Amino acid sequence: MDFDAIVVGSGITGGWAAKELTEAGLKVLMIERGREIVHGQDYTTEMKDPWDMPFRGEGDKALYDREYQVQSRNRHFTEYTQNHFVNDAQNPYVMGDGTDFTWFRSYQLGGRSLTWGRQTYRWSDYDFGANKRDGHGTDWPIRYADLAPWYDKVEQFIGVSGAKEGLKQLPDGQFQPGMALNVVEQHARGAIAQRWPERVLTIGRTANMTEAKPDEGRTACQNRSICARGCSFGAYFSTQSSTLPAAQKTGRLTVITDAVVEALDHDAATGRVTGVRYIDTKTRTRRTATAKIVFLNAGSFNSVQILLNSGGERGLANGSGVLGTHIMDHANTLSAMAMMPGFEGHTTFGNRPTGVIIPRYRNMDTMDGVGHTRGFSFQGGALQSTWTQGNRLAGIGEDYKAKLRQPGPWRMVLVGFADCVPRETNRLTLDRSRTDPNGLPLLKVDFAFGKEELAALAQAKAEASEMLTAAGGKVMMGFDRPGPGGTAIHEMGGARMGHDPKTSVLNKWSQAHEVPNLFVTDGAQMSSSACQNPSLTYMALTARAANTAVGMLREGKI
Repeated sequence: MDFDAIVVGSGITGGWAAKELTEAGLKVLMIERGREIVHGQDYTTEMKDPWDMPFRGEGDKALYDREYQVQSRNRHFTEYTQNHFVNDAQNPYVMGDGTDFTWFRSYQLGGRSLTWGRQTYRWSDYDFGANKRDGHGTDWPIRYADLAPWYDKVEQFIGVSGAKEGLKQLPDGQFQPGMALNVVEQHARGAIAQRWPERVLTIGRTANMTEAKPDEGRTACQNRSICARGCSFGAYFSTQSSTLPAAQKTGRLTVITDAVVEALDHDAATGRVTGVRYIDTKTRTRRTATAKIVFLNAGSFNSVQILLNSGGERGLANGSGVLGTHIMDHANTLSAMAMMPGFEGHTTFGNRPTGVIIPRYRNMDTMDGVGHTRGFSFQGGALQSTWTQGNRLAGIGEDYKAKLRQPGPWRMVLVGFADCVPRETNRLTLDRSRTDPNGLPLLKVDFAFGKEELAALAQAKAEASEMLTAAGGKVMMGFDRPGPGGTAIHEMGGARMGHDPKTSVLNKWSQAHEVPNLFVTDGAQMSSSACQNPSLTYMALTARAANTAVGMLREGKI
């Protein structure tokens, strides 16, 4: 099979690569290692009630302990969504000494675009300039101005709801109307702003549409907050609802599922990749596909794994020796939870599929962090207890049931997300002594947070408590230790972007320094982590790289 371009992976960035390349006139092959999922018809649990489920939505604990030991720790994993997550027993990985890393994965058409949290934030020059400023990692070869028009393009297409706040550290975007803060959040916003004007509580910017896109067959959000089941309304951005239909409309896209890419084929004489080798997981046969350019979008760690398994012992595009190093994930924890008295007469209706965010306000124009040089932000929100509070309350009879029919007390939580400093010791390697069911070497993860992240979360805990107290809350708990690596589900790095081929894998166009027709545009390309969600930046970088690749191809440069 011969194509103009091959896209490895069908998730958030793979869908964007396929859309942009096909719309530019290229004949494209998309290869997905997981099964096919057809938009709408294959969201098998979307409309089911608990009594329709074998375990009433709670799932089979024995099965989870046996085959989903890691995935079942994901906050989006339930009996309704388990078919959108990998079976850990069939997809093992290795952790180094002292490493606890929860690698959450979704191997299927659409990848994690079906299960992501949809928080959609731009990065600023505080983020792109962080490495140069404090000396950690390597300097980004781009700044905000390079990406701003691509942020515009992505937001307008996928549909992002949010409120404009005019913040330098969190640039405004092309938003549909934002979802509403509830009464407690509105109160907290005012109380925090009155005491700390630089701290802004705003509604989470989310890829859940508040306005329909009828020309694309997408409906406004129904406020069910069951997004990870799959949304047949197309109300949130996923590959299936958005980029895949656009690519298919061109007639230039071929999709292969159940196909694990084991390596890229490389011509040492020309220095270019010629295509990919993959395993048909249904027949266990090996096949090849060829193309003029290859986009790696398999997911941060999977893309690095493919590169490490290509081109010899050191891996492909690794003259720098940094391939696999400087991986990151946000250090995050529940910084504070408070009961919020005084709002018992208020309630909400529906299930808003986003929370609130308090963007970074430390270490911007002045270095005012305690023991750390980067930033932290908060996500969370205010909510009321529902009938499920009965799981923790004693009682029986009609009075007990009547009590559970009424909304419970209000509480508010703030979860801290701290920037993760890029470190050479946090890295991915291949364990060639052990293989997976496809016969491929296992990926080994070595990862630990350091003193910078711990200091940031300690300050976040103290300041979250101060803010909730200032809003009239009674703080019940808070933590300053991060969850395991991977808990934020923002793993990134391993094939970082940089100015110098001696210290980075990719250039400013997400193009491999040493392999000019190879582009890596998922999270593997990231040189730092910021403290806000990275998915929008992945998509903007992908659209930008696709535009560059098409231009280079037409000019005969690749």
